[in-house]
Amino acid sequence: MNPFKNLKQYLTPSSSTDSMDGTSVNPLSNSKRSFLRAGLGLSLAGLGISRAQAAGGLEQFYKYNIPPETWLAEVFGGQVPPPQVAPGGSFGLMQPLPGRVRYWRANGRTAWVFDDIGKVGYAPTTCGFVVKAGAIESAKVLIYRESRADQVGTPSFLNQLIGAKSAGAGIDRKVDNISGATYSVDMMKRMANAALQLDKTVPA
Repeated sequence: MNPFKNLKQYLTPSSSTDSMDGTSVNPLSNSKRSFLRAGLGLSLAGLGISRAQAAGGLEQFYKYNIPPETWLAEVFGGQVPPPQVAPGGSFGLMQPLPGRVRYWRANGRTAWVFDDIGKVGYAPTTCGFVVKAGAIESAKVLIYRESRADQVGTPSFLNQLIGAKSAGAGIDRKVDNISGATYSVDMMKRMANAALQLDKTVPA
């Protein structure tokens, strides 16, 4: 689930008691509010952003923003099987999975979609993994919400994960580091291993 809402909620006070200590805050006058809205319109125009785009939220500006259902349709050739449920848990991730995790199975393959973070304070990254015969068959960065280190979503990086199997707390493949993206590289290795571990918890 995307943690970002559209920009409107940050521009419109929810009540007259929005101060940090709960005391009353006088709402903006109509003239001031109109002035701010006009200023916002000019700012968006200067950035080449329309009001319609702003209302669409931050998702449209992510380097990678692939709806999971689109990825699943690609994985299963348009015939996405009904979701099943596996037990969740930590699986070595920095952001543990909920108690129940959905997955999809067909033709001896399982597909998984979940989030993790590079380090505490980072925005979550959503990835999809396909596991077959205990190895990663494919990996995809679906939604990357950070402003840097998005190289982990390139085919040249993700191809290093293909064929990887679980090996203790990690995977059995050496994955090249990316300068300035160490946390994100480690995150991707954790997520690949988590997908492999999850696959082991479900019926063959």
